[in-house]
Amino acid sequence: MAKGHVRLADVAKAAGVSQGTASNVFGRPEVVREEVRERVLATARELGYAGPDMKGRLLRAGRVNAIGVASVEPLAYFFEDPWARALMTKIAAVCDATGTGIALVSAQNQQKLAWNINSALVDGFILLCVEGGERLVELTRRRQLPFIALALGGADTSIPVIGIDNLAGAAMAARHLADLGHRRFAVLAIDQFGDPVGATAPGQAARSLKSTSRDRLLGYRQALEEFGIEPASVPVHGTRNDRSSVDAALDALFAMPAPPTAILAMSDRIALFAMQWLAARGFKVPGDVSVIGFDDVPEAATASPGLTTIAQPLDEIARRAVSAILGGALPDAQETLDVTLVSRGSTAPPRS
Repeated sequence: MAKGHVRLADVAKAAGVSQGTASNVFGRPEVVREEVRERVLATARELGYAGPDMKGRLLRAGRVNAIGVASVEPLAYFFEDPWARALMTKIAAVCDATGTGIALVSAQNQQKLAWNINSALVDGFILLCVEGGERLVELTRRRQLPFIALALGGADTSIPVIGIDNLAGAAMAARHLADLGHRRFAVLAIDQFGDPVGATAPGQAARSLKSTSRDRLLGYRQALEEFGIEPASVPVHGTRNDRSSVDAALDALFAMPAPPTAILAMSDRIALFAMQWLAARGFKVPGDVSVIGFDDVPEAATASPGLTTIAQPLDEIARRAVSAILGGALPDAQETLDVTLVSRGSTAPPRS
């Protein structure tokens, strides 16, 4: 008998047990006497039988009790980016409580994307940051499994979404600094299309940003206009959300005759890099420069000084997303959750 064609029935027959007993050895070993279990396993090894096809078994059952989390970013994004890492921690906690597994899928390799989506053994997908990931959405839809998007960009209202009010959160951040008395601002942006690094002309900034960043920029500008601060007077520097591009932006900003006293960073990651740059060059935060972030990742609370930021309700986002997939109760519309200001030590009134 060819080893590659050995079936469970063949193992049962050779071991002198019923097929049901042999099945229990692999699926419910605790109900089989030890001597019988050992005999069946020894026979299986001798015949070259590795065990039942778990994928086939799970698919026949109609449920695999696992969720796929997919992103247009490389897999390293799930571990390196503070926001993604914090969100995944919350999703994992919800999944742990329900005994649900997690599979990570990246859309970075377009040639393998279809295979990655189609072969993922999951009950549904949570999609992170799907702007620019239209094919990811298309392939997920073809699987005909429930899916929900987080941090969505774009105007496709047919995609079920759990998101946050980026415009209101950014306005809250800018208003906080303006209420403290700041009038010289700079924006460190993320996710620009094309060349993402460097100063952006006032008329081009909004058009060059992806929708999440565009909403945050609009929120900053609307709030600052309440204090008589024109958008053209607030420099916007694009970054790749990494240290080198943040450093380059700050090099340019603090070479100006009147550098900013307040920095609006579109992510906590950018804000923390900015605080490190300022400290290395002798600037006091918040004595010389106030810095505010966006996300409220765990590192924001442990920074020195603590980072003032806009907190996303990650616990609620994770709970709703997992429940939507496991319970099949996807939102009929795009849900928008509120954000909150968390005031810590990185913001204060400017020096007179």
